[in-house]
Amino acid sequence: MSDTLRLGSRGSALARAQTALVASQLKGLNPGLAVEEVIVRTRGDAMLGSPIHELGGKGLFVKEIEDALLGDEIDAAVHSLKDLPSEMPEGLILAAIPEREEPWDALASRNGESIRGLAPGSRIGTSSLRRVAQIRRYRRDLEIVELRGNVDTRLEKVASGEVDAAVLALAGLKRLGLEERATESLAPELMLPAAGQGALAIETREADAVTRRLVEELEHLETKRAVMAERVVMARLEGGCQLPLAVFAENRKSGFVVKARLASVDGERMVEKERTGAPDEAAGMAEDLAEDVLASGGAEILRDVR
Repeated sequence: MSDTLRLGSRGSALARAQTALVASQLKGLNPGLAVEEVIVRTRGDAMLGSPIHELGGKGLFVKEIEDALLGDEIDAAVHSLKDLPSEMPEGLILAAIPEREEPWDALASRNGESIRGLAPGSRIGTSSLRRVAQIRRYRRDLEIVELRGNVDTRLEKVASGEVDAAVLALAGLKRLGLEERATESLAPELMLPAAGQGALAIETREADAVTRRLVEELEHLETKRAVMAERVVMARLEGGCQLPLAVFAENRKSGFVVKARLASVDGERMVEKERTGAPDEAAGMAEDLAEDVLASGGAEILRDVR
């Protein structure tokens, strides 16, 4: 690492806010540290006119950033963890996962309605098959509209009446100071989040010991245990933005809990499984859970979706 830590980021307002948060935390722990933000445009950002699930491939929002990291153009990359594929390129490492923000989805509606209160036929926007499947499971009478773009763009489309409501990650709204735009936080019984939602990932070169030691100070062990269990399920089911898969794990008083929900896009079929055990058994529980989902009808849902 040079005298200045170069943090790679996507160019959206949310990505930059997340990178600024990481930079602030690093400088707080290391007074005098100089941090430079380096914007990298990804394929996912360049193709906003296409539905995410139709673009295909993994790493739509990370590959170009990882290429910059491998090419020594940046020292570390800040990602939304849910964008990061389960398999990482050789030479790169997930060096730190900071403390997670709220993982839930939120509804932003034009006239302040809850998802239950939206009139039949209301247009609700989202680009996620996971959200589509769960919305249809709950409200088959709503019209779902493909909605991409940054957070501000999606909120503008709600305000202008292009759609009556949109589903967004609550963590993103909070990091942008737009939490008041959320009409309601959607309960996990209705809308289970994506694996890693609300968490950030800091990626570095495996051989760069100096940068690794620096960013490892931001590691939050409880968050890491939870999201890594979620990623075990995602990896086994080969999930991501292209599949209607929801996974969430957390440590409760009753024990460590990991839950997965896989639904057909039309909402007609759904497999939901849960495991509870000791925190140090998280990875094994997640593997067992994924196998249970597949054996209980999940394999057929995945085949049909693909």
